[in-house]
Amino acid sequence: MFLLISDLIEDGDQSSLVARLRALVESGVCVVVLLALSDDGTPAYDHALAATCAELGAPAFACTPDAFPELLATALRREDVGRWAATHGATAAG
Repeated sequence: MFLLISDLIEDGDQSSLVARLRALVESGVCVVVLLALSDDGTPAYDHALAATCAELGAPAFACTPDAFPELLATALRREDVGRWAATHGATAAG
């Protein structure tokens, strides 16, 4: 398992990040992207890059600390994170 905690607002080379995440996913690693929350609890992240991560098979989501364990368990079971997020007040990208 690889957990990337980030707002995905990259000043560097996005294509390298995407290539590395793709390689991890293709090798069978469960990659999960935990997106940043602003101080008021609103998801704050690069939406396009988060959608790209999700398309690669690396679910990207933002949630409160209380919801994180269950959402992570959902991702580890390789269940639909978007569906879980929609029914539990979390934000899924993609």
